[in-house]
This record gives sequence, C-alpha cells and structure tokens, in this order.
Amino acid sequence: MGSESGDDGLRRRGCSCTKDDFLPEESFKSMGNYFKALKETPSRFIDRLMTRSQDSVEIHEMKARSGHEMKKTLTWWDLMWFGVGAVIGSGIFVLTGQEARDSAGPAVVVSFVVSGVSAMLSVFCYTEFAVEIPVAGGSFAYLRVELGDFMAFIAAGNIILQYIVGGAAVARSWTSYFATLLNHKPDDFRIVAHSLHEDYNHLDPIAVGVCMIICVLAALGTKGSSVFNYIASIVHMLVILFIVIAGFTRADFKNYSDFAPFGARGVFKSASVLFFAYIGFDAVSTMAEETKNPGRDIPIGLVGSMVLTTVCYCLMAAALCLMQPYGMIDPDAPFSVAFSAVGWDWAKYLVAFGALKGMTTVLLVGAIGEARYMTHIARAHMMPPWLAHVNAKTGTPINATVVMLTATALIAFFTKLGILADLLSVSTLFIFMLVAVALLIRRYYITGETSSRDRNTFLVFLGLILASSVATAVYWALEKDDWIGYCVTVPIWFLSTAGMKFLVPQARAPKLWGVPLVPWLPSASIAINIFLLGSIDAKSYIRFAIWTGVLLAYYFLFGLHATYDTAKETLKEKMMLQNAEEGTSVAADSSAAATSDH
Repeated sequence: MGSESGDDGLRRRGCSCTKDDFLPEESFKSMGNYFKALKETPSRFIDRLMTRSQDSVEIHEMKARSGHEMKKTLTWWDLMWFGVGAVIGSGIFVLTGQEARDSAGPAVVVSFVVSGVSAMLSVFCYTEFAVEIPVAGGSFAYLRVELGDFMAFIAAGNIILQYIVGGAAVARSWTSYFATLLNHKPDDFRIVAHSLHEDYNHLDPIAVGVCMIICVLAALGTKGSSVFNYIASIVHMLVILFIVIAGFTRADFKNYSDFAPFGARGVFKSASVLFFAYIGFDAVSTMAEETKNPGRDIPIGLVGSMVLTTVCYCLMAAALCLMQPYGMIDPDAPFSVAFSAVGWDWAKYLVAFGALKGMTTVLLVGAIGEARYMTHIARAHMMPPWLAHVNAKTGTPINATVVMLTATALIAFFTKLGILADLLSVSTLFIFMLVAVALLIRRYYITGETSSRDRNTFLVFLGLILASSVATAVYWALEKDDWIGYCVTVPIWFLSTAGMKFLVPQARAPKLWGVPLVPWLPSASIAINIFLLGSIDAKSYIRFAIWTGVLLAYYFLFGLHATYDTAKETLKEKMMLQNAEEGTSVAADSSAAATSDH
C-alpha cells in the first residue's frame, strides 16, 4: 500500500509490468513470507469473513487506488440507451426460437414476462445500491459492504465468468448472423479442427476479430462509446419495430390455438433459459462512477431501459409465434426463417442486420461493464492491482479492458453457444439473489446500532425466506405434479416476509432513492431467482461447481492474503495519520499556551 499512496507511484504501476504490479503485498515478498501466510490461512479467513467494508471506503479510498478518476460524462439518457444496448442482443434473436419450439410453444411470451419480472426486481435492488454507492464495482462493491469480502469475491468470480462467457456467446452469434447476411451458413466462416472435442472444434476467427474491435472502442472513452451505442440502438429499435409490425400483419391466429402445449413447467423452464436475454443491465450500474447525477440518472436509466426491453421482447415473441406454428420455428435463425416462410424472403437480411447491430452494442456495453468490475475488484487487491489502473488521457481502465476482452475472444474462438448459455444463467441468477439479500441486510441491520433482539428476529425471517424459496425450487425441480408442497412453502415465504415487515424496524432509510415495497420486493426477487435456478439442468450446476472450486483455490492461495495485507496496511496508515494529526494538535495547543503565558 505504501507505494500506492503517491500519485506518481500509481502512474508507474499502470505503465509497467513488474512483480510488484501484480503481487505487491507483504505476503508475496519472499517464499518465507508466503509459507507463513499460508499457515495463517484459517485466522486470516475468519478475519476477512467477519469484516465489512463501508460506503465511504468504496466511494473514496478505493477509487483513489486507480491513480486517476473516471470522467463524469453520462446522463440518464446515456444510461437508458446503454441499458437497451446491453440487453437486446443475441438472446432474443437466437433463444426465442429454440424455447418456443422445444419448451414453451406460443406461451414463450409468458416466459419472457416471468424472466422480465425477475430482471426488473433485480434492477430495483441494483438501483438503490448504485445511487448510494456510485462506484465502478457494481454488485462486487455492494456485497463487500453488506456481506463481506469472501461473499463479494465469490460473486466477483461469477461476475467475471458472466461477462466473459456472455461476451463469447454474443460474439459467436455475431458470426452466425453475419453469415446469414451474406447468404452463407454459420460454419462456412468457421474452421473445423477435427482433433478437438465436438463442442470446441468449430473455431471462430470472426468472433475474435469483433472482440478486438470492441476492445479498441471501449478503451478509447465512455462518452464516445455512448454516442456509438446510442446511434446503433436507435437503428436497432427501428429494425425491431419493423419485425413487430410486419410480423403482426402476417399473423395467423390459428397458430395460437394451442397456446401452452408444454404446460406451466415448459413456461418456467423457458423463463430460466430466456433470463440470458436480459443479462447485461447490471453493466449499467458499473457506470455510476461516471454518471453526472447518480441519484436521478441511475433510476431513470435502469428502470426505463428494462421496461422498454421487456415490452420489445414480448412483442417480438408474440409476432414470431403468430407467423409460424411453434413446431416449425427454426431454432437457429427463427425470425429470418419465419419471414421466408410467409413469402418475405428479403426481410431476413433486415433481421440479420438488426441482430448484428444489437449484438455489437451488447458486446460494447458488456466490455465497458466488465472492465469496470475488474477495476474495482483489483482496487480491493482480490485481483492484481495492475488491473485497477485508469488511464489519465482516456479516463478508462485500459489494462482491465484488454485483459477481459482477450479472455472473451479466447473462449469465443473455441466454445459453442449452447454450452455458454447454460453456464451463464446459473451464475447470473445466483448473483442477483445475493444482491437482493444484501439489500435486505442494508435496510434492516447496522453493526453497532441494531439491537441483538432485532438482529436475531431479522435473521430468523431472512433464513425462513431463503429456506422456503429453496424448498419451492427443489419441489419444482423434482417434477411433482401435486400442489401440497407449494401450499406449505409459499405461505412460509409470505408470513416470513410479512413478519420482517411488521416485526423488525428498518435500521436505515435510503438517502436519495430507495427500492419501494421493502421487504416485499427484494424478498420476491430472492424467491423468483431461486425458483428459476430450480429449472436449470444438472450439467450447468456441475460446471458452476467446478468454476466455484477454481475460485476458492485462487482465493485461499492468493486473494485472501492480498486483501488481508492490504487491509492491515491501510489500517496502519490510518493510525499513523491519526497520530500525526493528534501530535500536530497537541503541538499547536502547547505553542498557543506558551504564547499566552509569555
């Protein structure tokens, strides 16, 4: 930390690549120090597990570790279009057909409503945090304040996975629609490596090239990216408007005669997959540090973009299922094939063009968001502090941007879309659930102020909300056709939320903007996110468990010791500063007294 306190030191760190740029902490100065740190792992883990950050630390001290501040250039208008650009991409153009044909039928529009409601509840939870703690760290910073370093790190690892995998999935889809635009099949632009496994042998150089271009745009500046995103999103919305209007003019309402052929189970199964189509709005919360007026701009931008997105998704899904019987919908290019089926073959080029526009903005906003997440994680020294550097000229975290886009390009080069989409939903729903839990803790518990009785009552109700939500999801996953289980778990959730509302006093009121209907809204967010988790297949959880294992290994070997040393060094510096200030005050008082006596 000592070398970080000076601005010059930070400038050198951002431009160099020495060992101290990546592992500057005391525990990594020598092998002896490292082995000593490993022996102290249990006590250090308990310390980090019990420690909570503070709003002021995240807003001021953590930002100072980047050397230069990000430029405040964004308004609610920028944020709203960033939200639209972040969300409307490959999800609607690819997954809609797959889910309509195989899982939900025309009721896929209800699946979009369910996943949209879940996303909207999460948006509200994110918004209060983004207004109160306007920093680049997004949910990582929020969880550090309310749940501590360890849970924040687990969430951070899944956030990184979400962005890398999500970006890779969109980049692969970009190639598919680019091929459609040129009257080719997607694999015509991919290289087949027969020596690799079939899930990883369709190499995609175009996806890599797109990631490189996006990397340059994201690194040059946020305001410039905002202008590009705004123009591209307007064009994209015009294409969506055409799809909806043209689709309804070619509608055959007989296609809606069997509205929900797969029943309620198919609707919710699709909702868990289609949540992928809403991923990206959390990237907007990472731009709070660059927003001119967070208290006004963030709520308008986030909520406005989510409402607009949900309406577009539902109208597009309805139009698709009205044009074609659900069993004939193409899972790879549903809208293009649907227009060909009704005699408008030329429209597939317009659809492909709109999809490319949408996916380009998704990649751009995702690149901006993931770099800011990584920057704040590195500020906490959970990742190498070299990644926290903000460039003085552009006001952007170039190091983090390049690293994250390189990883995205590498995954996109090898991995098929299906594997990426399944893995993405688990980590995202898990993070959104944690943010809702953190919001309840923020409202109902303050260390040193909340009484033991109120704290224990709150924890009991929170535990019951979580337990009843998990029980409901498990009962659903077991494919029980009766309603007995739900008649037990749902009332427990309802009574627990009501108990928290009427029996536990809120410990904190929001300063500028707060989530309405607390605790009902965050409690509902917890329940819906966990319920959707219960609809995801077992293979996705196996991949999620493997990734979590990798995170834990990294944390206990490196991240834990880096954050522990940083926290201790920061505390030492604060004590020295306090003593110096007290010494100056005492000296001044003595001098004044001496002058008075004289």
